[in-house]
Amino acid sequence: QVQLVESGGGSVQPGGSLTLSCVASGFNLNHYAVGWFRQAPGKEREGVACIDTVDWTSYSDSVKGRFTISKDAGKSTLYLQMKTLKPDDTAKYYCVRGTCSKVMAGWGDYRGQGTQVTVSS
Repeated sequence: QVQLVESGGGSVQPGGSLTLSCVASGFNLNHYAVGWFRQAPGKEREGVACIDTVDWTSYSDSVKGRFTISKDAGKSTLYLQMKTLKPDDTAKYYCVRGTCSKVMAGWGDYRGQGTQVTVSS
């Protein structure tokens, strides 16, 4: 059974940093593309970052240079390191499994319950 469990969200001031984690079970992180999308109230889902089976990464233009996606397959954990956070980054962040084209379009085959990130002064 595929499960994805996110953690690490919270409230932070603009310019701050957070690192999200996603523990995956039921599959091997090295065998599938995994990533993150986010959704803010009243807004469409936005694919944020993805890492595929050969560790090729992709990022949305809105986070490129500020966010870094990585994984530790031995720990079955996906990470999203977020720096220089802006109020526009406020959203619920979801860990998702799927192809990177799906993830960057804001969906996937499996997703977690999400973790809230709030950036506010």
